[in-house]
Amino acid sequence: MALANASIVTISIDESYCSTFSTTDISQSKLATDLWVSEQQTSLNFRYRSSPAGYQSDWHVAGDPTLIIVCTGCLEIELRDGSKKQFSAGEKFIARDFLPPHLAFDPLHHGHCARVMGEEEFSALHLKLAKLAQ
Repeated sequence: MALANASIVTISIDESYCSTFSTTDISQSKLATDLWVSEQQTSLNFRYRSSPAGYQSDWHVAGDPTLIIVCTGCLEIELRDGSKKQFSAGEKFIARDFLPPHLAFDPLHHGHCARVMGEEEFSALHLKLAKLAQ
């Protein structure tokens, strides 16, 4: 059985607990000529989110690891180092830049912020992948 990988942009943390962009590879197996699927993935719940044009968040971390699938509009994610990525309808990313329990969130050092780009409302499906121990 042939194997392939699907890559998903991921917001993680580095060894200094700063948010960083990386990728997560998900192995897929070929089931038919043009059909590749991964093993079943566990998720805990989902939310449907919408934000108007012009929305901008404060700096924050993701908390529980979450797969975000963009339905409409465009969302730009910015990290503390100034790097940015935009995600439009049909694209996806995983937010998992959480801090360990012993570390308090520092609004000048940790996290990412998000802003809706353009004039279209942003909507997305948030699938919680895991619940972190508190």
